[in-house]
Amino acid sequence: MTDIAVGIDIGGTNTVFSCVDANGKSWGNGSILTQEQERFEDFLNDLCNLMDKTIEDSSENLKLIGVGIGAPNGNFHTGTIENAANLRWKGCLEISRLVKERMNVPVKLTNDANAAALGERIFGGAKNMTDYMMITLGTGLGSGIVVNGDLLYGHDGFAGEVGHIIVRPEGRECGCGRRGCLETYVSATGVKRTVYKMLAKHLGDSPLREIPFNKLTAKMVADAANDGDLLAMEVFAYTGKMLGETLANIATVTSPKAIFFFGGLAKAGELLFEPVREAMEKNLLFLYKNKISLLPSELGDDAAVLGAAALIWNDQSRK
Repeated sequence: MTDIAVGIDIGGTNTVFSCVDANGKSWGNGSILTQEQERFEDFLNDLCNLMDKTIEDSSENLKLIGVGIGAPNGNFHTGTIENAANLRWKGCLEISRLVKERMNVPVKLTNDANAAALGERIFGGAKNMTDYMMITLGTGLGSGIVVNGDLLYGHDGFAGEVGHIIVRPEGRECGCGRRGCLETYVSATGVKRTVYKMLAKHLGDSPLREIPFNKLTAKMVADAANDGDLLAMEVFAYTGKMLGETLANIATVTSPKAIFFFGGLAKAGELLFEPVREAMEKNLLFLYKNKISLLPSELGDDAAVLGAAALIWNDQSRK
């Protein structure tokens, strides 16, 4: 019999899960549309039914030991999803309690960036680390901070929101309702906004001028930079500098051994890593210089579900 933990990643469009053993191997997976059901309870019922079927249909004799969930605004302390902007169900959703009652196993919940941070230690490049950070660079900027081997949650369960540090007072409008947050500059969306700011400032030729805002992607900007487009290269230099400066400030509080990067924007590689590294080292307090590694995540495209499953396997490793 093989013990498995189910890792669930709840996204705005799709909810995916995987049956993960202690070594990070998947023994089955599935997905459903997140927003199809009007009632949250019906969505969970569909999800649990599919998880049951996946476990039963496996060629291996699987034993479910727990369910880990990564979700927007997931609160580890309360086991609830609280007013997630990209979900149709509003208010406080008692997901951990409902899934535990249905599956009859322990259930742990956190947000997707925290889950990815924990997954990096259980299954990825942070296996021997007790102090590190995970930065997820997608549509927004998420972060998970591990201190002394534990995720940093704060008293209310929502600590560690690096993406919402204000880096430009009265700067760009953010979806959180404030202005000048880091993720409005350092994210796939932020890169797009920077492109159009620089297009307005410069008169030079660039292939990016021909692309409407709603069609532009961060990958297009990276491709243009790799092809030698000066404007696109300036965009990544600007983005990396802002992130590096912010990480230098955060390092004075957490002193991480490494900072891992995951997500679509992180796939730009050295286009992003080089200016981040340069700006961070330039602005670090002397005590921390040349001590912090900037590394790509080793979790690959399964980071979300591996991270969610790691919520369960982390508890097992401490027993």
